[in-house]
Amino acid sequence: MNVYSMGLFAALLTFGLFAIANADGPSAAIGQPAPTFTLQDQNGKPVSLGDYAGKIVVLEWVNPDCPFVKRHYGEKTMTSLAGEFHDQDVVWLGIATGHTANAPSLQHFAHQYGLSWPILLDHDGAIARAYGAKTTPHMYIIGKDGKLLYRGGIDNDPSGDKADRINYVREALTEITGGNPVSHPDTKPYGCGVKYAQ
Repeated sequence: MNVYSMGLFAALLTFGLFAIANADGPSAAIGQPAPTFTLQDQNGKPVSLGDYAGKIVVLEWVNPDCPFVKRHYGEKTMTSLAGEFHDQDVVWLGIATGHTANAPSLQHFAHQYGLSWPILLDHDGAIARAYGAKTTPHMYIIGKDGKLLYRGGIDNDPSGDKADRINYVREALTEITGGNPVSHPDTKPYGCGVKYAQ
């Protein structure tokens, strides 16, 4: 781990921002129907999971103020991946929970990084609880049949300095679009804790 990464981790731990999810608590189960929802996006448009029936849906829990989210968007992790699979019936949806579900802030974030997908406002945390979302980012992939096929981290590199980083979401999408089972359907996410409403 380099000096920058060590400093980042020290700061995050000091302020209680870093979390690696544990297995406890309710969560959507791999191989079972994904919890349905209808939420407004950052522009006030209602978006339902059912709008994307027959497509592969990636859900990303996001917090624009989280250093881990900022790093991945700075590295274009999410935007590059979404673009890579755009023509393969894969759609991307962001979800912001609790006080991070702030429409003006998310509009700015979407504009800043040129996002082509909506960010949904989960004000009361009901959808985060249904999925068991614990960190930002926390990633989920729903198959064309509506069943949950992947949940966990974007990759295996919390510090951002691994030479042999494995992007679990890319791996899973490659397998799903190729008609193959997901090799690592349930991995451990990392990032800032989801900001559930008090």
